[in-house]
Amino acid sequence: MKTVDNITIADDVTLVSFEDSPADIKTVAQIFTMLAEARIDVDMISQIPPHGKIPFLAFTVNDEDLGKMFQIASKLREINPELKLAISSGNSKISVYGEGMKNCPGVAAKVFAAIAQTQAEVRMITTSEVDISVLVYSHDADSVYSAIKEVF
Repeated sequence: MKTVDNITIADDVTLVSFEDSPADIKTVAQIFTMLAEARIDVDMISQIPPHGKIPFLAFTVNDEDLGKMFQIASKLREINPELKLAISSGNSKISVYGEGMKNCPGVAAKVFAAIAQTQAEVRMITTSEVDISVLVYSHDADSVYSAIKEVF
């Protein structure tokens, strides 16, 4: 069985990140409920554990939903004026997928070493047992994709 079966690029990805949001699941649920009600498809999700009571939450949406995302951001700031929100479009997600990645140490090391050779800035990383996804600026996507493909 091959370790990696597929490497893909998704373009036109917007990174949304929240700082100083309350560290409770009610707030997280409220954010994602608002996104669902606006019919915004969320892809990568990452939350860094809180330092004190303040976590860092980030996720990606399609660039097509940028206008709706700004509307939701405005509503969220009304609810929590101290919320720091950053929205950055023009990214690409490169995903490395393979059933053979399960219980196979070193796959992430190979992926990250390949990306390091390109000197691209990785904006976000999410993983599962069978998937490693990285978010990079769109202008770096082709070189990151090629570097990873060369390794596998």
